Amino acid sequence: MTALFKRTVATVAVAFLACLAPHVHAQTTNSIKDQIQPIVEKIQVKFGTGSKTEADFTGELKQFDTLLAQQNGAKTEDAAEIIYVKAVIYAQMFGDFDKATALIKKIKSDYPATRPGQDADKILDEMAKQAESKKIQANLVAGKPFPGFSETELDGKPLSTDSFKGKVLLIDFWATWCPPCRAELPNVIATYKKYHPQGFEIIGVSLDSDKDKLVSFIKEQDMPWAQYFDGQGWSNKLAAKYGVEAIPYTILVGGDGKILGTELRGDDLDAAVAKALKK
Repeated sequence: MTALFKRTVATVAVAFLACLAPHVHAQTTNSIKDQIQPIVEKIQVKFGTGSKTEADFTGELKQFDTLLAQQNGAKTEDAAEIIYVKAVIYAQMFGDFDKATALIKKIKSDYPATRPGQDADKILDEMAKQAESKKIQANLVAGKPFPGFSETELDGKPLSTDSFKGKVLLIDFWATWCPPCRAELPNVIATYKKYHPQGFEIIGVSLDSDKDKLVSFIKEQDMPWAQYFDGQGWSNKLAAKYGVEAIPYTILVGGDGKILGTELRGDDLDAAVAKALKK
C-alpha cells in the first residue's frame, strides 16, 4: 500500500491500534481497555485481509454489545467508551455515518456526564464533515467533470482551473511536513519536467500553515508550478472542498475538463499523463 499521511481521526480504518490511545479516554478503566483491545485487533486483522462490510464483522460487533450488557445499565465512563469505540468503527471502517451518528447521539443523551458524552457535539460535528467528504469523494471519479475553482495563488496572482483548459492538469494536495509527500515529490518533479513542454501543468495545494517555510521549500526543491496556500493546514479551503483526508492526494484532469484519475503516483502518474497527452 502506498504510504499516506492521514488526519488522526481518519487513521482508524487502516491502523486502529496505532491510534487507539487518542480514542480511549483517560477516565476509562484499564479493565475495559484490555477487553476492547482484543476485539479491535480481530477487526484490524480481518479488515487487512479484505473484509470490509458490517456483515463481515457481526461476531466482533456483538462482543461490544456483550461488554455493554455487562455494565448492567450503569451510566459509566466504561459503558460510554464501549459505545464510542463501536461508533468510531462504524464511521471509519464501514463508512456508515448514520449508525455512527446514532450511537454518538445515544451517548450524548444517555451518558451526558461522561467524557464521551461531554465531547459528543464535537464528535458529531467531525463525523458530519467526514460524511460530507465521503460524498464529495464519491463524485471525483474518472469520466466526471472536475468541479473547478478560482482562488489566489501563493504569490497573489489569480489562480483558476479554467485557465488550464486544453492542458493536462494535476491537482496535487501535499505539505512540506508530510513524509510521504516529500518521498513522492521527486517523481512529481520528474513528471513535470518530462511532460510540461507537451502541455502538462500542476497546481499544488499546500496544507502547510507556515508560509515562509513553504516558500523556502518550494524554492529549494525547484517547484515552478502554481501553489494554493491559505495557512489553514487540514482545514485548507480546497482540501475541504474536495473531501481530502489523506495526502499526498492527486486529481488528474484532462484537457476537456474531465477527471482522468485520482491518487496517481509513481509510474502510474507518468503513464496516465503520457496517455492523456496522446489523446
